[in-house]
Amino acid sequence: MAYLTLDKKKLKKNYDYLSQLFKSNGIEWAIVTKMLCGHEPYLKEVIDLGIKEVCDARISNLKKIKEMAPDVQTVYIKPPAKRAIKDIITYADASFNTEFRTIKLLSEEAERQGKTHKVIIMVELGDLREGVMGDSLVDFYGSVFELPNIKVTGIGSNLNCLHGVMPSHDKFIQLSLYEQLIEAKFNRKIPWVTGGTSVVIPLIHTHQLPKGINHFRVGETLYFGTDLVNQTIFEGMEPDVFRLYAEIIEITKKPVVPIGSLEANPSGEKFVINEADYGRTTHRAILDVGLLDINSDYLIPEDQSFEFVGASSDMLVIDIDDNDQGYKVGDLIPFDLKYMGALTLLNSTYVEKRVI
Repeated sequence: MAYLTLDKKKLKKNYDYLSQLFKSNGIEWAIVTKMLCGHEPYLKEVIDLGIKEVCDARISNLKKIKEMAPDVQTVYIKPPAKRAIKDIITYADASFNTEFRTIKLLSEEAERQGKTHKVIIMVELGDLREGVMGDSLVDFYGSVFELPNIKVTGIGSNLNCLHGVMPSHDKFIQLSLYEQLIEAKFNRKIPWVTGGTSVVIPLIHTHQLPKGINHFRVGETLYFGTDLVNQTIFEGMEPDVFRLYAEIIEITKKPVVPIGSLEANPSGEKFVINEADYGRTTHRAILDVGLLDINSDYLIPEDQSFEFVGASSDMLVIDIDDNDQGYKVGDLIPFDLKYMGALTLLNSTYVEKRVI
């Protein structure tokens, strides 16, 4: 049976690396837990690291965090939906916002619940996902400052998430200038300038991050040690906090070329025959995971000698050629993972999750 592991020692090593990096640069930070999909044993490992702030894009996940660790600050990191307002005030101490009408609803609900809700206003810096346009920013902040039960604690931005626009010194200077403009205009202090995500970390190493950027929220680099700009692993970090083990459920020597009339498979793919493969046979192994759990594009096999053949909803086929490795039915094949692969596995109820 396939299962996913989280290595708590490697997670702690990566956490310590990031904590030291941010501390030495005067930066506060939060852990993004959305990839964990609310899996409580994994959430517990994150909370036990000692982090004081957790970010997530699912209210149900924030609810679990609040139940497990009431003193941890919870932040909802996408513009709230109207129908989620009550739960956001209940389970999120702060939220990212871009719509005045939504913040007004948060204000009204916070008043009903006797709370003060913190908001971080997101600014558009070019990636064209969420964010208030710069020429509307002064009026936007002016309106929000007048709302009761709302405390503006930050200005933020997201880059690289939709169109792949990369962070730069100039873009963060722009964000810092927006913060200074708002503070001067309204004589209000904005504690956080939260421009930092995993893709921004390399700017710290190259000393290109403006001093005004004082808050990060990090997920991918914590779990994978990834330098997302150079597509490498940061020295001193671990790439395999998560690992998948898939079990071999069949090994058979079979023809390379399918037998019969060919049409598209259920995934819409149509096999193209290489005439050189006629008459060839090879050993094929079937693993007990499939497209319902993960796409093979997100798998990094420890054994680089085999090839992926294809996958159906719940089985993955690999070509192990002459099987010089001596694989047999029941063996476990280990895989490191890319971010999106771990995300889909964690969202699957069919793959067991373990802590090691």
